[in-house]
Amino acid sequence: MATKTKLDRRNKIKARVRGVISGTPECPRLTVFRSNKQIYAQVIDDLNGKTLAAASSLKITEKAPKKEMAAKVGELIAKNAQEAGITTVVFDRNGFLYHGRIKELADAARKGGLKF
Repeated sequence: MATKTKLDRRNKIKARVRGVISGTPECPRLTVFRSNKQIYAQVIDDLNGKTLAAASSLKITEKAPKKEMAAKVGELIAKNAQEAGITTVVFDRNGFLYHGRIKELADAARKGGLKF
């Protein structure tokens, strides 16, 4: 029996979720990627294959703990999405657990005005 790594588990969950969730021009997909040091968020229209808004912790110059950086990225993606005329999105956690930095980003995006 082969052992599964964390990445294998995340990819399996990601494939299952992406089979159900898809972004449209009216309700695009807010996807989150978390690395060990950074966190990234994109608002994507899957039908046209376009990224409508994006934000990452790379653009933030001030030092802060990872959870606070995730909250700042959530606020930034909400602001960028509203500038692009987007108010409603569907949230794609990209196979990550809805906990910690992912939850902080989602809560900050909701507080910033995005509905999901």
